[in-house]
Amino acid sequence: MYNKVVMVGNLTRDIELRYLPSGSAVAKSAIATSYKYKSASGEQKDEVCFLDFTIFGKTGEVANQYLKKGSKVLLEGRLIFEKWTAQDGSERSRHSLRVDEMKMLDSKDKSDNQSQNYNQEPPVVYENKIPEIEVDESEIPF
Repeated sequence: MYNKVVMVGNLTRDIELRYLPSGSAVAKSAIATSYKYKSASGEQKDEVCFLDFTIFGKTGEVANQYLKKGSKVLLEGRLIFEKWTAQDGSERSRHSLRVDEMKMLDSKDKSDNQSQNYNQEPPVVYENKIPEIEVDESEIPF
């Protein structure tokens, strides 16, 4: 089975950052993305999709530090189905995105205008990757 989602859009609200008892960061927000197309009658249509997302760990802290409502971002992760019981006793459910990789797409100039405590250039990409190993070409058997 394969579950991978890539979304590019704008944040619909500021990042909400909390910490688990273990000390791990949990960042939550939502992204809005749109798709433009022409209908059969030739009319221009705009289809908008809103999706809540969760980012864990250091990536969540980076998102909270540099992203604000309206920030353009690329999120990559997997779709999660959440179920819970509301206060009125009704069963509720929704799909959300569990983010594995985040890329900030706003320009530096736009970020400067949004953040007054901005002393360093934000990292454009933050992802949890295994470090690359350097291999001498003489070691490759082909």
